Amino acid sequence: MNEEALLARASEERERIFQRYERGRDNLAGQIDPWEDPEFEDYHKTDRYGFIHDERLTQKTAPQKVNVEVEREKKWVKMLGSWESAATKEKLHRRIYKGIPNSLRIKIWCKLLNVNTIKSENPGKYQEMLKLAKQWSTDVRQIDSDVNRQFREHQFYRERYSEKQCSLFNVLCAYSMYNSEVGYCQGMSGLAGVLLMYMDEEDAFWALAILLSDKKYAMHGLYVEGFPKLTRFLEHHDKILTKFMPKLKLHFDKFGLDAILYSLKWFFVCFVERVPFSLCLRVWDIYLLDGERVITAMAYTILKLHKKAIMKLNDMDLIVNYIQVKLHKDFGFEDDVVIYNLERSMEELKRAKLDYPGPPPPSELPQRQLGMFIEPDKKSKIGQRAENFSETEKQARATVILRREKAALDLQELRVSQSDTVSGNLEILEASPPTSRTSSDVSLSSDQFTHL
Repeated sequence: MNEEALLARASEERERIFQRYERGRDNLAGQIDPWEDPEFEDYHKTDRYGFIHDERLTQKTAPQKVNVEVEREKKWVKMLGSWESAATKEKLHRRIYKGIPNSLRIKIWCKLLNVNTIKSENPGKYQEMLKLAKQWSTDVRQIDSDVNRQFREHQFYRERYSEKQCSLFNVLCAYSMYNSEVGYCQGMSGLAGVLLMYMDEEDAFWALAILLSDKKYAMHGLYVEGFPKLTRFLEHHDKILTKFMPKLKLHFDKFGLDAILYSLKWFFVCFVERVPFSLCLRVWDIYLLDGERVITAMAYTILKLHKKAIMKLNDMDLIVNYIQVKLHKDFGFEDDVVIYNLERSMEELKRAKLDYPGPPPPSELPQRQLGMFIEPDKKSKIGQRAENFSETEKQARATVILRREKAALDLQELRVSQSDTVSGNLEILEASPPTSRTSSDVSLSSDQFTHL
C-alpha cells in the first residue's frame, strides 16, 4: 500500500471513530459490540462517588458523620461567597485538610485551579482544538482504546459512548492538539476522567491544561517524551526512603524492587486506582491547594503506614500486589488518620529539606506555545512507529537501567558489609569467655542477623 493510500486509510479511521462519539449511545443501537458494553445488573450497588460494586456495600454513613458534613458544607458555602477575603485565605488550609464536601468539589476545584480565569482568557480555544483534532489528531485510535477502559466500574463511564465517555474522548483529543509536545500519553485519561466526574467538558479541558503547564503542578514533565519528571521524582523518593526508612529500602533492594515498579500511578495520576477513591479525593483536594509536595509526602506516608506489613512479604510480586492492589481495595486506615499522617509527613520532610525535589528544569516545561497548531508529519499521520528510539527515549531507557544496576550494587555492598560484620562478631565471641555474653550482646547479634 502506497503512502497516499495509507494516509487516506488513517483519515477514514479517525473520521469513523469521531462519528461514533458524535452520534452517542442513543444513536448507535445494535452497533456496540457486547464486549464493549458490560451489562448493568440490578444487584449492583453504587457508592456515593458513583462507583459500582458487585458486593454489598458497608452500612450507610452514621448520622453523626452526616451532621458533621452538613455543618461543614454550610461553612464552605459561606467561604465560596467571600473567596478572595483574608478570612477565607486564613481558613482555607485547615478546611481543605479536613476535607472538601463532595457536593461542592466542582466549585472548589475550579477555584483552586483558577479555571474560570484561563477559560475567559481563551474564548473559543477549546472548540478550535477539538475541531483541529477531528482533522489532524494522530492519537485518536489510542485515546478511543483508553476511553473504553477508563473507570468502567463508574456509572458515568459504564456504558459505551455514554455522555461522559464522549466528553472524555473530546477532552483528550482536544488536548492532544493544544499541547503538541505531549500530544496524548496513557495515564492522562485517568486525570481527565476524575476531573469530568466533577466538571463539565470545557472546564475539565482547562483544568487538565493547568495541571500540566502550571509550575505548581508541572505534570507536563511526567508525560513529555522521556518522562524527565518521573525520573527526578523517583530519585527523590529513593532519597526519602534511604534517610527515613533504610530497612524498608534495603528490603526492596533485596528483592530487586525498584520504585518504578510500584509507584507509577502515584506520580502519573495522583494515586488514582492505588488508594480507595474517597482517600484519593482527599489527596487531590490537598494537591490542588499545595502542589507537588503533596505527592512526595503521600508516597512516603503510604510506605510509612504499611512498613510492618510490607517487611513481612518476601517476594517482589507479593510486595507489588500489596501496594498496588490490596491498598486500593482496603487501605487499612480511616481517611482522616491518613490525612493526619500526610500532614505530619509533609512537616517531617520539610524539616529535613526533602519536601520538594526542586523547581522543574526547562526540559520538564512546555517549550512550544500552547494552543498553536503544528501539522503532524506523514509518519505520524499514517501511524508508523519510529524505526529507532529518539535520543530522549534512549536516555530514559538508560536511566531505568542505571537505577536497576545501582540497586543491585547497593544490595551487593550491603551483603558484603553484613558478612564482614557477622564475621567480626563471631571472632569476638570466640575470643571471649562464655560467661561474658550479656543479654544486650544477644539482642545486638540477633538484630544484625535479621537484616540479612
